[in-house]
Amino acid sequence: MFSQLVIEQLGYYVYFLKDSRSGEVFYVGKGKENRVFDHLNCSLEQDIESDKLLRIRDINDSGGNVIHYILRHGLTESSAFEIEASLIDFIGMENLSNFQSGHYSRGYGLMTSEEVSALYETASLATSLPILLININKLFRRDMTNEHLYHATRESWVVGSRRYKAKYAVATYRGLTREVYEIHEWYPVHTNSKVRW
Repeated sequence: MFSQLVIEQLGYYVYFLKDSRSGEVFYVGKGKENRVFDHLNCSLEQDIESDKLLRIRDINDSGGNVIHYILRHGLTESSAFEIEASLIDFIGMENLSNFQSGHYSRGYGLMTSEEVSALYETASLATSLPILLININKLFRRDMTNEHLYHATRESWVVGSRRYKAKYAVATYRGLTREVYEIHEWYPVHTNSKVRW
């Protein structure tokens, strides 16, 4: 834990957690005060579950250590959000136990040069058709096949009864349309005692 003297000098900071056994960075965050150590403390509470906490428990149970790094400190909150998002984009969500990508990732995060051109050259979507936008940010990979894109779009969403009004599903990634599908029917998918469609 940081002393009060250190806390008063830190300001906002960006940190990451590394597994001492493998050297892998498994979590990136933004914080102030003793936020960087909160995950270790939360991992001791057995009633809280997440990929990050399970990893920390596994590290500790095997005799390893979680190494805490401060990447940048003395930041404004806004700067810390930007650096956190950049680091998450660079490492890749698929390599981290973060639940979500960083702030500002949607509009300004990691993109290919073609995606940047599409973002600024493509006209905004304007339609009177009954559509449902499906954000596949967490599932999207640049090397996805058409079949993988279809499955990422079609399965397991929390949607209300208005779903029946939609005729088309628009798969979007970071605000850009990736594909449009005609909706034929909805069916329930039961996951963790919840119903998705």
